[in-house]
Amino acid sequence: MQLPFEKIVNSEIETSAVAAEFSKLLNTGDLVCLNGNLGSGKTFFVKNICKEFAIETTSSPSFAIVNEYFGNTKIIHVDFYRIKSIEELHDIGFGEYLASMESIVFIEWANMFEEVLPKKYYAVEISQLNESARKIKIDWHE
Repeated sequence: MQLPFEKIVNSEIETSAVAAEFSKLLNTGDLVCLNGNLGSGKTFFVKNICKEFAIETTSSPSFAIVNEYFGNTKIIHVDFYRIKSIEELHDIGFGEYLASMESIVFIEWANMFEEVLPKKYYAVEISQLNESARKIKIDWHE
């Protein structure tokens, strides 16, 4: 996969293929920031990346705020949607998750608290075009 990347996908199978291809770029210490409207497929995208790291069971972190998965690589999956303040991020130990060089960190709704993000991360934007079609844009942010 060459960045910047942009593709319109028309099915879950095509979305899964993009996730699998993107996963090949990822290494421990990486941060992936996902943005898109409710129902656009952010969690589905992360779930399919996790499969590439031998993690079969995942769930949305919307209510738990943070989920940790263990497979070939440790994955930390954070959801900013229900976070109301930067103080809440400090309370859940968000800084420690970011500092972890032993895992890959995914953040859904990352645009809600851009001020806490480091300078370098993968940016994934998923736009829902219709019931089945999505536009997936991936870039490296520095």
